[in-house]
Amino acid sequence: MAMVYQKGRVYEKGKRIKKWYGQYRLYMRDREGKEVERTRKVVLGLKSELRKYEAEERLQEIIRKENGKENGVPAPNSRPDDSVTFEWFVTEKYFPMRRGQWRPATRQKTEFEINRYLVERFKNVPLRNVGLFEMQTLLNGLAENYSESIVKHAFVNLRSIMRTAQKLKIISENPGEETKMPETREVSRPTINAEQIISLIDSIEDPHDLCLMSIGLFCATRTSETLGLQWKSYGGDKLVIHGTAYEGHLYAGKLKTKASRNAIPIPEDIQPIVDAWRQTCPDTSPEALMFPTFGRDERIGKKVPRQARNFLKWRIHPITDKLGIPRNLVTFQVMRRTLGTDMQHHGTMKDAQGILRHASITTTGNVYMQQIPASVMAAINSRTRAILAKRREVATKAEGATCPNVSQSEEAVLASG
Repeated sequence: MAMVYQKGRVYEKGKRIKKWYGQYRLYMRDREGKEVERTRKVVLGLKSELRKYEAEERLQEIIRKENGKENGVPAPNSRPDDSVTFEWFVTEKYFPMRRGQWRPATRQKTEFEINRYLVERFKNVPLRNVGLFEMQTLLNGLAENYSESIVKHAFVNLRSIMRTAQKLKIISENPGEETKMPETREVSRPTINAEQIISLIDSIEDPHDLCLMSIGLFCATRTSETLGLQWKSYGGDKLVIHGTAYEGHLYAGKLKTKASRNAIPIPEDIQPIVDAWRQTCPDTSPEALMFPTFGRDERIGKKVPRQARNFLKWRIHPITDKLGIPRNLVTFQVMRRTLGTDMQHHGTMKDAQGILRHASITTTGNVYMQQIPASVMAAINSRTRAILAKRREVATKAEGATCPNVSQSEEAVLASG
């Protein structure tokens, strides 16, 4: 930045109330990072309260702060000019830098939330004018109308955007570091109870659907992991994730965390259900998807991963509607949350972390050789049998009648108990 020492110009203006005004040059950076010169005018004070030399001293303080030296230390960089708006920076700088670090699902969701909750508010506001007050009032306003998740994401994204702007020397100070996470509305985190789980799996006749839902209900796999399972992932008593699926596309090797590579135990009572689907599945080659559907448009005729919302909407929700189970309880996120909640009664916290793969464990060696700890397998077996036991209680009371809609794979589950 050009270190120009200037006196500026002080002049008086006004008819009834005279004031001292100052005019000086301000050096800024445009969108290309080039230094540009802008003229600024400021009000220095009332003429009745300031002598001219005092007004000149006040102007020099402003000039030193904006352009020159502050307390003998050169200013670190020029401020951005008005062409560097919040929207321009996010679109042209922030997104291109961060996209390489985001998984496909993360990228779509994060960019939508940034555009919806941040860019819309600060769209044409110069980045230099987005201060602590503007940022905190935005977050406070979101907290009044949206969930904790949305507010927390906005809080993190806003701080990240401003931190990046500082690292790129577009702003000298980062006001985002002083923002606080506001209080938000209480979040509802529903779970599905054992009776609802039993009635659901008893009503699913298709072995494909029963297998998919059983893995979601009893193995705590994430949505993208479940729909991206390949037959090489199945190891009899465990699953090993090799990729994830999002919006009908398989992303080989893309996992959420390193811990996601840890083997997932399959409860002993669920293994016959998986084997039953394997016996009837048309393609069980190692690279084949466990739960495929047929693609459309340019992928017509090809087997592609299912999309969670379509699978639940067309194949599962009609069943839950008949059973009177609210649709919001039958999602893969709720299934995973339910298992984590139930594990409090069937194992230790360490067991729950192992099943949910929340522990930060570095996977070494061949993933096929991973062993499931005995305590983890015992805990997940205990939880599975506690739920399935309720089905047997119903069957016992039925005076010899078998459970309704019991498929061959489910008969194996009952027999294994």
